[in-house]
Amino acid sequence: MQSLWSRTSVAPHPPFLVPCEKASAAKPQEPEEEIDIDLEAPETEKAALAIQNQFRRFQKKKK
Repeated sequence: MQSLWSRTSVAPHPPFLVPCEKASAAKPQEPEEEIDIDLEAPETEKAALAIQNQFRRFQKKKK
C-alpha cells in the first residue's frame, strides 16, 4: 500500500496548536504588579524624551 506522502508533492499542514484549559490551570497566574509613576514629574518627561530620541535614531539607522 502506498503512503500519503509518496502520492502528494506537498506535505500536509501540521496540526494547529490550541491552548488547553488544563495547561493554563496548571500554571498559577501571578497578580499584576501595580506601577505608580508620576507622569508629570520632570524626571519622567526627560526619560521619555531620551527614550523617544533613541528610538528615532534606531529607526533612522534601520533605513
